[in-house]
Amino acid sequence: MYKRSILGAAALAALAAGVAQAAPASAPAPALAWVIQPAGAACKTELELAGKSGAIVPVTLVSDGERTVLRFAKDDLPERAFLPIRIDQKPYSNLMLRTDNPAVGELVLSAETQAALRKGSSLQVAWLSEEPVGASLAGSDHAVPDLATCGAQAASQERAHLAAESEAKARADAEARERALAEAQLEAARAQAAVAEAQRLKLEEDAERLRAEADAERQRIAYEEARLRREEQEADRQRAYQEALRRYGYDQPRQNVPAPQAWPPTPRYPYRRY
Repeated sequence: MYKRSILGAAALAALAAGVAQAAPASAPAPALAWVIQPAGAACKTELELAGKSGAIVPVTLVSDGERTVLRFAKDDLPERAFLPIRIDQKPYSNLMLRTDNPAVGELVLSAETQAALRKGSSLQVAWLSEEPVGASLAGSDHAVPDLATCGAQAASQERAHLAAESEAKARADAEARERALAEAQLEAARAQAAVAEAQRLKLEEDAERLRAEADAERQRIAYEEARLRREEQEADRQRAYQEALRRYGYDQPRQNVPAPQAWPPTPRYPYRRY
């Protein structure tokens, strides 16, 4: 607030000095070229304001069709201020806003000021430099409306361009999302197929193991059954053998059977020994 008040006082002092120096005997202000050219989403025209010493102060009149500003460079600008300019010696105060560059400000011209620019013949600014500067407004009756028209068209084209870029970006993002989704679905399908294949292989391995176990069990049962049959057959043979022994009496102990001799018996001869 303190800084703004200092600038306001300085501007008023400079303005007073400019009014005092703007005598009829001074040299006529130079005429402006009014070369209008697009600048992004707006159009601009470069203006040169001259002082009595011949010093030139460049400024730029910029319009986007809705807002027209006088852009200038000056050190130690406050964030906001309310500064006057003179058109045909009549003051018109407008809001000044500092841009992102602290040494560049924009004077937002009101509708009244723009109308005065179109109809006026001279422009003076007392606070822009160490001396009042100004220029002739010859041709402004066409240049100021043309600047606003050009700015409106440039802004419209820029908005259309930005909308097209935004739409293209949205479409590209949507396509990228669709591709990513398709790739994710493909990867998920591949993963599911891999899981299914792994499950199928495991089921086959389990089935093969079960078949092997079943074959081994069948072989064991067959072997056990064969063993039991052999045992039964052997038991049948033993029973038949014992039955045969009983039938023929071989199972009874023998009676009057001489005991076996340790040596052979003495032979008996049919003739008498000498």
